[in-house]
Amino acid sequence: MNQAVAAFLGRHNFPVHQDINSVVDALLYDMDAGLSGRPAGQDMIRTFCNPPEKNAAGESVIVIDAGGTNFRSCLVTFDSLGKPSIEFMEKTKMPGIERELSRTEFFNQFAENLEHLKDKSENIGFCFSYPMTITEDGDGVLIGFSKEIKAPEVVGCHIGAELSQALARHGWTKKVHISLLNDTVAALLAGAAGPAAGMRYSSYVGFILGTGMNGAYIQPEDPAYNELKKQIIVCESGKFKDVVCSDFDVSYDKKSVKPGTSIMEKHCSGAYLGPLSYEVVRTAASEGLFSSAFCASLLELTALTQIEMDSFLHSPYSTASVLGAKAAECATPEDYERLFELLDAVVERTARMAAAILASCVIKSGAGTSACAPVCLLCDGTSFYKTYKVRSRVEGYLEDVLVKQRNLYFEIVEKDNDITLGAAIGGLIGR
Repeated sequence: MNQAVAAFLGRHNFPVHQDINSVVDALLYDMDAGLSGRPAGQDMIRTFCNPPEKNAAGESVIVIDAGGTNFRSCLVTFDSLGKPSIEFMEKTKMPGIERELSRTEFFNQFAENLEHLKDKSENIGFCFSYPMTITEDGDGVLIGFSKEIKAPEVVGCHIGAELSQALARHGWTKKVHISLLNDTVAALLAGAAGPAAGMRYSSYVGFILGTGMNGAYIQPEDPAYNELKKQIIVCESGKFKDVVCSDFDVSYDKKSVKPGTSIMEKHCSGAYLGPLSYEVVRTAASEGLFSSAFCASLLELTALTQIEMDSFLHSPYSTASVLGAKAAECATPEDYERLFELLDAVVERTARMAAAILASCVIKSGAGTSACAPVCLLCDGTSFYKTYKVRSRVEGYLEDVLVKQRNLYFEIVEKDNDITLGAAIGGLIGR
């Protein structure tokens, strides 16, 4: 790394190459605390469910995927062999993004978004990608919103029960069975649904790195945790807080809608990478890290999105991005190098944090000890697959931390429509 960049990041307490094992150890300690009922950053939410042993042949399920910025809904039908088909797919904005909503307004907007699926099935798989306490009947009690959703009256509500009432108000005649699940549980269930021919996995992990960030794994029965049977556990990894916070993290956190919350998510997920990078770039420009002309140009920026910072990393000499256009006007070769290394450091930290979460889930599962039966890591999210070198770096770090150091084996898996498929399977659990 350029010495001036290294000095700048060090001065602002930004870890250039975060030690992954130290984060893994901290995560494992926190996971154990959460499962034991001690105070923890992660919620370690029990789901009371496991991947089903039989396929869903002959069933139809209404699927809702509500999280991040989008609200998606469709009907999933499984044929006689259990092969799924998707119909009536619609996408709109997630309620509560544009303005604050009351509880009634929030769920009425949900019901309006589902009008095209009215009475098409009695089963609803509801992927609600926010921290919830799952109840044994499959409902979920909202712990709190992340991703800047504004609907405070919904916190503490039974989401399934409230939605059922809203659907009845909007003329639904069938009594619906609603199963709440997190997007990471949906990803995990999708990974467990029909592995490739001839493949066998010892366990499954669901991981999301998109607008937000979270992980889920299958916790084996363990006498250390009283009355905890084998089941999927949602970690709410984005809420983990025992990480090094740079000056940039502290500065952005103070400006966010909910300061002091979702600390790791603010370090790594798509909703925050752009604003965080803006803090880095603006601070660097204000401290004269670049040539005077380029500093002045960068200080004209009022915001930076994840798409813009990622576009520069993928094509630094393209003028199609805001940063590339500014650089083409007045940046020196050293300016290009320094700006690239600053943004790459932000992305590098994301990859290391993601690897730490995945590694801790694999370790906690107790599986993956055989090379021919690895742990299936179903990973989802545009930030994981499209952000500059994130997936390749995560895979490389896991090879080191899990395979070389611990003799634990894994395979990263990607599936089309994974959250939709997993939510449909979840909609049939516990009927």
